[in-house]
Amino acid sequence: MTQRIALVTGGSRGLGKNAALKLADRGTDIIFTYNSQQQAALDVVAEIEQKGRKAAAIQLNVSDVAGFESFTHEVQAQLKSIWNREAFDYLVNNAGIGLYGAFADTSEAMFDQLVNIHFKGPFFLTQRLLPLIQNGGRILNVSSGLARFALPGYAAYASMKGAMEVLTRYQAKELGERGISVNIIAPGAIETDFGGGRLRDNKELNAYVASQTALGRAGLPDDIGDAIAALLSDELAWMTAQRIEVSGGMFL
Repeated sequence: MTQRIALVTGGSRGLGKNAALKLADRGTDIIFTYNSQQQAALDVVAEIEQKGRKAAAIQLNVSDVAGFESFTHEVQAQLKSIWNREAFDYLVNNAGIGLYGAFADTSEAMFDQLVNIHFKGPFFLTQRLLPLIQNGGRILNVSSGLARFALPGYAAYASMKGAMEVLTRYQAKELGERGISVNIIAPGAIETDFGGGRLRDNKELNAYVASQTALGRAGLPDDIGDAIAALLSDELAWMTAQRIEVSGGMFL
């Protein structure tokens, strides 16, 4: 079987890092992007290589569409030099930021930043990378439980995630002729540094989330990394156009 390669955006920290490591544990080689933390990215490359897998880290600002052409050329170069390949198998559109504000207080600048990172970026990055995705490959987008339930302060952020859920269905429809399946995972509240580590570091918020979750706790990075690896497994290759929420049963 040909060695599988996954490209994970935002893989130097948080859920993207966890997903990259979990995929490596299952035998997948990794290309991942980082925005500014080069040393953190190199540390992740070393962790993946310690697992016996190959890895490459490439700088990318997902909000800057103008940089996608040069990024794509760099992906091609890394594929050729490390794997002697022209395509990869899995794309995980994970990169994102936590930027929150009440609907009445959301500025146009905040809105535009969220659009560029969480919707416009993944839209055009995936489009640009299509020639490098294997026929029969997989795309996994990332949404949020906030696209299903509403909490004050997340109107713009959640709206972008809702847009990604609609886009996922259209991608699945249009890319199906190439055998490419497209799904979207929706994490619940997870203890990471996302959004300044609010859930991880605020005991009151953490306890509230736990009280509203069927499984009785806030989510951990491993919960999502394991789920991403499972969703990209061969056993789920027939699943496409689906939203899979992994939230422990938040706000049921």
